[in-house]
Amino acid sequence: MKSTQTTAGRRRFLGALSAGAATWGAAACGAGPLIRSAAGAVSAGRKPRVAFIGTEVRTHSHAQHFLDRHAMGYTWQGRWQEPRVEIVSVYIDQSPERDLTDERVRRYGLNRVPTLEDALTLGGSKLAVDGVIVIGEHGDYPVNEKGQRRYPRYEWFKRVVKIFEESGRSVPVFNDKHLSTVWEECVEMVDDSRRLEFPFLAGSSLPVTRRMPAIDMPWGAALRESVCVAYGGVDSYDFHAWETAQCMSERRAGGECGIRQVHALKGDRLWQRLAQDDCQTTRKLIVSALTRSHNLPVQTGFPVAPVSMPWLQDTMPDTIGFLAEHRDGFRTTVLLTDIQDFNYAGMLDDGSIVSCQMYLPMPGHGSTTADFFNPLARHIETMMIERRAPYPVERTLLTSGMVIGGVDSLFAGQKPIATPQMAVRYQGPRESTFWAD
Repeated sequence: MKSTQTTAGRRRFLGALSAGAATWGAAACGAGPLIRSAAGAVSAGRKPRVAFIGTEVRTHSHAQHFLDRHAMGYTWQGRWQEPRVEIVSVYIDQSPERDLTDERVRRYGLNRVPTLEDALTLGGSKLAVDGVIVIGEHGDYPVNEKGQRRYPRYEWFKRVVKIFEESGRSVPVFNDKHLSTVWEECVEMVDDSRRLEFPFLAGSSLPVTRRMPAIDMPWGAALRESVCVAYGGVDSYDFHAWETAQCMSERRAGGECGIRQVHALKGDRLWQRLAQDDCQTTRKLIVSALTRSHNLPVQTGFPVAPVSMPWLQDTMPDTIGFLAEHRDGFRTTVLLTDIQDFNYAGMLDDGSIVSCQMYLPMPGHGSTTADFFNPLARHIETMMIERRAPYPVERTLLTSGMVIGGVDSLFAGQKPIATPQMAVRYQGPRESTFWAD
């Protein structure tokens, strides 16, 4: 049963969102609240002691990527970066075929424990670590009627919070990818982090990976509309596409104020919608984003026609699109296509376009090491050391909601879904956080 304090806090938070007043002060600008408990402070000269919690460790699973980087290190600024945290416990939930958990535990001399609670308490009764990394991605978990896989991110987060409450202190938490498949659970997770005053970082590697060209949206830009042209499946890579667009859009003048509607469309219905007069800017941005791709479909080494909307429709007719209307009139469009990379384009009020590719060289498709995880691992370590999040979790709260809205729209027969509850107001950090060196 939830405590009265928890329930009341969540009600206040939901009420603030409905009123469009979810402002977070300094935390909304990327300066998360510092841990107040002296017991949670990291001693000078000592690495933060971190509990690592994951679904499965196999080749190219997210848990493998993060475990290797936080246990052995990663490339950074032209050198090998030793881990800046110490993994003192590992809890892995599942053992699939070709499981690598025990091999990694032996290789790095790690401490594998049987439960999530043991990972945080090191077998005792109270919190005994300085940070928690939760990688709830990949693995054999239930799929609901909408096709969403119910990874245990919310359930694990609540178990972590319970230990914080029982211990009388809290530490920074990282949650990989979106927060949950249920909006109210997403809200509750962010509410818990505010109530217990611990830094909470979440989301995708796309906002912090390298960009080509290495640019950011100018701070306070008069941005009118954003587009991301990407690839992948629904309730999976669509999240990365939303984060790609949102990390640029949140830098616009006035910041983010939430979304009022999400509309998902497929194939012919998508092309019909994009052909309408009010999508003229959207079409220009789609073509701009496509021209940043290095993986356009080709025949005998080159596209069969210049990149354009007719070429896109003819070449990738089964594209899935998501159209989000923000509460301030701003628009975001995401397309899931066959291009095999993530590309952004945004239109400024003066008609100029800001565009780039968020560089994602996947193993087997442009790389062997998936080093786009390096900057995210770096940000996680920095949060554990400095005890503040480098950018606001409200970004991932909202992008989680965009994914949920898109799934709901498809499940409803491609009907628009009103999202008055997603009135998330925040300002992204002024400092750029992507991998620029």
